[in-house]
Amino acid sequence: MRTMILSALIAGTALPLMAAAPAIAAQASSTSASTAIDAAVAADLRGEDKARDQYRHPKETLEFFQVGPNMVVAEYAADAGWYSKILAPLTATSGKYVALGVSPTAASFNEQRKAQMAAYPTSYPERAAKATGIAADKIHAYVTNAVPAELNGTVDRILILRMLHNMNRWGILGSELDAMHKMLKPGGMIGIEQHRAKADAPAAYTDGSKGYLKEADVIAMFEKHGFELVGKSEINANPRDTADYPDGVWTLPPNYALKDQDKARYAAIGESDRMTMLFRKK
Repeated sequence: MRTMILSALIAGTALPLMAAAPAIAAQASSTSASTAIDAAVAADLRGEDKARDQYRHPKETLEFFQVGPNMVVAEYAADAGWYSKILAPLTATSGKYVALGVSPTAASFNEQRKAQMAAYPTSYPERAAKATGIAADKIHAYVTNAVPAELNGTVDRILILRMLHNMNRWGILGSELDAMHKMLKPGGMIGIEQHRAKADAPAAYTDGSKGYLKEADVIAMFEKHGFELVGKSEINANPRDTADYPDGVWTLPPNYALKDQDKARYAAIGESDRMTMLFRKK
């Protein structure tokens, strides 16, 4: 009888212990990712870029996007700049960093622009290596219209950082999202940070030419191209931004389109109000 009772007790406790294991593993993985992101954000190579962390909140943003160092992470329109200096070192050791260039096929591009875009896969790795300290052979660069077949279905995260407005005004937003959908593995996700227009802003102001887009329009576009909204965050919100400047978002820092005109006013506003959202491949 005692043996039967012990067997029953063991059987009864086995399932809860096994169920707890994935949760513990997930917590450990999250902690490890957070530590790796901390190190990448604090790295000396970022230099003066750190001054803008107060507006861009890279640690919180990457954690919201659920980015981990062991993932295949693609940065859209990477320019060996602000986020590249975080993402390339973050993923170079145990993951894979992919620089995803803009398709050179956009009808709105002139021939010179098309040639520059087409050269991106060969020109970018060396340039990024100098900026990030990561070996060029660890930096994988492609353009969206020429992604190798073996990369499709393997990417964990794609990050589109303040570029949706350009994709929209260049007439390539839909086709670029279709290409990214193919690249993502099942359940893979796209994280976006984008200058946010007011909900009642006129269509002429939210076509991308001023840098601002409506949140509802962005969600609708992603849903149209096979994605579902996972979540929103106000990490990068700025309620001081009125988002109605004749010269668009570039009126604000760091661009200061009006130069010294009312510069103190715009400096006090800070960088733009931004939506931050995460979408999953259906």
